[in-house]
Amino acid sequence: MTYPKIIGVGVVFLLTLATAAGAHAQAATDEFIFGVKVRLGGRYDNVRMCVASDPGTRGGVAADVSVFGEFSVGDDASLHVDLPVFRPIMFAAAFDMLQFEPTVTLKFRPAQGDDVAFVAGPTLGVSLHYGPDYESASEDPGRGPSFFAVGPIVGGYFGLDFVRPGETFNFELGFSPYVTPMWGISDPDDHRGVIVGGLLDGLFRFNP
Repeated sequence: MTYPKIIGVGVVFLLTLATAAGAHAQAATDEFIFGVKVRLGGRYDNVRMCVASDPGTRGGVAADVSVFGEFSVGDDASLHVDLPVFRPIMFAAAFDMLQFEPTVTLKFRPAQGDDVAFVAGPTLGVSLHYGPDYESASEDPGRGPSFFAVGPIVGGYFGLDFVRPGETFNFELGFSPYVTPMWGISDPDDHRGVIVGGLLDGLFRFNP
């Protein structure tokens, strides 16, 4: 499997999820929210190299910036489709690597006041990797061989939506824990392992 093909798998996955989300939204309501998400956290990772950690370190800091669309699927539920942009572009340009992790979250609002709503729900996605393992340095001569790996993302989301009725912009603060088992693809060293982490999310939400 080539680098463009594995990127294509991720794009097809995301488009499929977005199409399904749109169909649900059309059946329920016309409400659609889009925006930008800033993410910062950490992870345990015994598969992939972390560019912010020393060679041999299993994990490290995790950060990203993504764009998202959120479709209402009921009075108190929405489908949130997230597309990472910063980490895939930065890793490809600076480190000849791919880390691409699109996700979908089914968000429920079990409690809502006049100014803030509690939001929670399950998250599913896919993690696509191309690059060295965690024992590698980011540059030669200590950089190891690159390999492809893939795995499902299973997690959740817990957030506070600071609602502003009638306004086109509001902010949401959330936390996203997750676990991702990973397997090498056509990998001579048969890499496999697990990623466990969490991200603090700041969502800038626009309702056109």
